[in-house]
Amino acid sequence: MVLIAHISDLHYSHADFNESMFLKAVDEINALNPDMIILTGDLTNHGYYSEYLEVKEYLKMFNPSLFAIPGNHDARNIGYQTFEELIGDCSWKLTKEDENLVLLGLDSTTPDLSQGNIGRLQQAWMENELNICMRENKFSIVAMHHHIIPIPGTGRERNILNDAGDILHSLITHEVGIVIGGHKHVPHLYQMDRTLFVNAGSLSSYKLRGKEVNSYNTINVTDNNIEIYLNKLDGNKLLLGNFQKHII
Repeated sequence: MVLIAHISDLHYSHADFNESMFLKAVDEINALNPDMIILTGDLTNHGYYSEYLEVKEYLKMFNPSLFAIPGNHDARNIGYQTFEELIGDCSWKLTKEDENLVLLGLDSTTPDLSQGNIGRLQQAWMENELNICMRENKFSIVAMHHHIIPIPGTGRERNILNDAGDILHSLITHEVGIVIGGHKHVPHLYQMDRTLFVNAGSLSSYKLRGKEVNSYNTINVTDNNIEIYLNKLDGNKLLLGNFQKHII
């Protein structure tokens, strides 16, 4: 069994960061003791070096291992360089051999632009890794910041992934188990063929749409099932879905 805490869109700055919500999330997630925390971008609001330095100290409050990919806000003001200096690689591969699971983190950002792009080179790398997963019968999870499929309740469609069609095709044809992301600050779940597309809300930003509240997702992957919960920081916990795990 693998328990993943999926958080996104902290938007650390002196104006947009809700510290009390962040600290509440830290307490809840540490109490859950997940195997890992995946942060799908927008750690900072402006990509400033000072924001990275300060948010890095906040991220140290989490006890489980945390892995992050950048969001479009992180790539502003040369923040894409700072991310790799202070946070880690912008794209990566994690393997849990005991659980037969592989998780790929992709960088969907373009410096100083809000829309996203994976690009042909990164897509080729992703497809190569997913081909290995299929040959070795490993369950795959792909994380990126930008949404691939439009999210309802988020207004007009903008700041999208420019090559969404090509990436969606790659994910579906390679039978990826779960795709996780953020960006729109609205939690949502789609199922397309055998792939689940799970978006997280904003963990600790004041930038919330309508009646949305700060939240995070938990993903529990067992030998036979995938269980996904939306954990709202107002105390409500909702089951987004319980699915039979697809074995390649």
